[in-house]
Amino acid sequence: MCRVVDLRQAVLAKNDASADALRARLAARRTAVVNLMSSPGSGKTALLEQELLRARERSVPVAALSADLATENDAVRLARSGVPVKQVLTDGLCHLEAGMLAGHLDGWLPEDVRLLFVENVGNLVCPASYDLGETLRVTLASVTEGEDKPLKYPTAFGLAHLVVLTKTDIAQAVEFDELAFRANVEQVNPGVEVILTSARRGQGIGALLDRAMAAADGERVHTPVMARPPQHEGHTHEGHTHEGHAPDGHAHEGHAHAHTHHGHAHAHDGRHPAPEADGAMARTHP
Repeated sequence: MCRVVDLRQAVLAKNDASADALRARLAARRTAVVNLMSSPGSGKTALLEQELLRARERSVPVAALSADLATENDAVRLARSGVPVKQVLTDGLCHLEAGMLAGHLDGWLPEDVRLLFVENVGNLVCPASYDLGETLRVTLASVTEGEDKPLKYPTAFGLAHLVVLTKTDIAQAVEFDELAFRANVEQVNPGVEVILTSARRGQGIGALLDRAMAAADGERVHTPVMARPPQHEGHTHEGHTHEGHAPDGHAHEGHAHAHTHHGHAHAHDGRHPAPEADGAMARTHP
């Protein structure tokens, strides 16, 4: 058991180092990464397409990278916006990693891009554990998924800098309880902003772009409680704090690895096995 835990921690530590290097590299060229996470079918691609179109209208240089296990469908849809788009096929890997992302940006990402939107693989488990060198981490949920989604996936929602609710145009039809959803979000991530959107009706379109540009310009993002350094004594070095428990002393989905840098907080859940990550190869299709 100890060897399994050590392996998981080693994989995440390697990813953290890659994420820090990528963040510094992109910051030097004034490019910010927006990491979008959600379940499959949440409407993430539809919303992102509208945000990319809005960015073009505002003359904001943006690009998008979409990750999926298979098919280029999302990249084809996003490319309709007219911005640079790249599809990454992970061949079964359930998440992106910082090293993978960095490799796919080499020789592709235009120098003038201010915002790089990364559409992560569609699930709320594995991606939540991996820092991609992002400036803004966004977790999305649709009204069709139910109000309890934040409680079922506390790491994904608990570490978000921003939460986006999609498909609000059909909220009444599916009897979605917005107040209950907000209360559940607040329970796992006190103080985080929740944006309501409908790609079909145009509600909230541009809000994600606004928040992303503010973060890219240096505005401080929300710091999730789960990512804050613990108040009790722990092992700390060079601004990184390693603890097996959240600040309240209770474990959150296994042993957490939390760290902050430049006012931007991340935490990583070491519960999910990822030993296959080092050997996994992602295929790229322009």
